[in-house]
Amino acid sequence: MQLLPLAPEPFVAPTDRDMLPSERREFVRTHRTCIFGYARRSDGPSMSVVYYIPTDTDELLVSTMGARAKAKTIARTGKVSLCVLDERWPFAYVQLYCDARVETDPDLVVDVMMAVGGRMSGQTLPDEARPVVQAMAEQEGRVVISCRPYSTFQQPPRHLHRNDQEERITHWITAAMPWDAGDHGPAS
Repeated sequence: MQLLPLAPEPFVAPTDRDMLPSERREFVRTHRTCIFGYARRSDGPSMSVVYYIPTDTDELLVSTMGARAKAKTIARTGKVSLCVLDERWPFAYVQLYCDARVETDPDLVVDVMMAVGGRMSGQTLPDEARPVVQAMAEQEGRVVISCRPYSTFQQPPRHLHRNDQEERITHWITAAMPWDAGDHGPAS
């Protein structure tokens, strides 16, 4: 498994139609933040904004502390929802439903933390930062949550440039589809 580098430019969602399945995957691979949601035993779902790292095997990796509720819940339920956010206006999003597991491999934990640091700063962290990141990972009891999408839902971007545009704003119903669907129907 290879961690994918930060894309130079995020995929821009079309505004006149749903994204094709391949475009949904490209959107996810080229963005960097999402709302991480998981079921709680009581109340509504828990949600937080996180950076994620895509891999060449289509897993999305999230760094967290092992003592946090995210990791404990994933170990119990194995399910999460990720809402990948566009960083441009008008923004679009792609909702992902994922099987998830907690990874404790120390090298993977540090690799993901290094990659997250790069996404947060917009620059790859230098190799000299690795010992500092490794110490932080150990001190904080960091783990990686590996999320494997199996279904997606997409919302196209909408925007009002003026308040008199009602007749030009379009809305339609979009549908959930399998993560690995082809552009002309489900993957075989």
